[in-house]
Amino acid sequence: MNPAPSIIIFTSFSGIGFGLLFFLGFGFPSPKGIVALIFLTIAYILSIGGLIASTFHLGHPERALKAFTQWKTSWLSREAWLASGALFFMTIYGIGLVFFGVAIGFIGVLGALLSLATVYSTSMIYAHLKTVPRWNNFLTPCLFIVISLSGGGIIAGLGEITLILLLAAGIIQALHWIMGDRAFLQSETKIATATGLGSYGNVKLFEPPHTGSNYLLREFVYVVARKHVSKLRLISLVMMIGIPISLLSTPLNFWISLLAALFHLAGVLVSRWLFFAQAEHVVGLYYGKYRDV
Repeated sequence: MNPAPSIIIFTSFSGIGFGLLFFLGFGFPSPKGIVALIFLTIAYILSIGGLIASTFHLGHPERALKAFTQWKTSWLSREAWLASGALFFMTIYGIGLVFFGVAIGFIGVLGALLSLATVYSTSMIYAHLKTVPRWNNFLTPCLFIVISLSGGGIIAGLGEITLILLLAAGIIQALHWIMGDRAFLQSETKIATATGLGSYGNVKLFEPPHTGSNYLLREFVYVVARKHVSKLRLISLVMMIGIPISLLSTPLNFWISLLAALFHLAGVLVSRWLFFAQAEHVVGLYYGKYRDV
């Protein structure tokens, strides 16, 4: 799949933002006044900034509001409704914290649950696609959620909880890569099944459907060299998991937490680039791709 910067920014930033809102809604930490305003501002910049970035990948961004109309069948539409609900209730919760020094418990919990549900719905946009075997498994929503909570935990300064979440994120990320590398072969999807001509014998590609590039190739077929994959995976794990754990294992202060958050975000961006760049869409079979998958 095309690793579009707008989608990478969207899934990375909004995930961490909603992860922070989740912890704030449950009172971890439980700031008030100006401190609460700072935490909420960071969470809103990340979550709303990511959502805005996603619109740049639309062919007609001005039609983004139409996403709300397809909630019965579309995970994208459900994400839009859940995100709106999460931001609405967390705004009410935030007003209580900032201006009155009061945490309205049930409002915060509702906003927190909607925040986590938003991350889940984002992950399901990709996990439900049978045409992309690498994404079509239960580890995809697990990965999105644990990375969201890890990033939110770093910013919230949750200490040992964050270390556990980071370790879980590293394990799930590694498992997602291992399972993903086998997914296309295990799906038994080939040019014969893609064309429906398998009953006539061995199917081979005579020539590609187009002599030049087209929309399908630009959006759904992106091949990254395996030698680069290994290096990028290592870089991602070191920055997303290794360095933050090392930093957070020392006596914490604002600057250490900030550095850990920045390294984690950088690692998430690399991980998310790989998430899209390595995704083999079955449409690539029509163009002779993935022969060695």
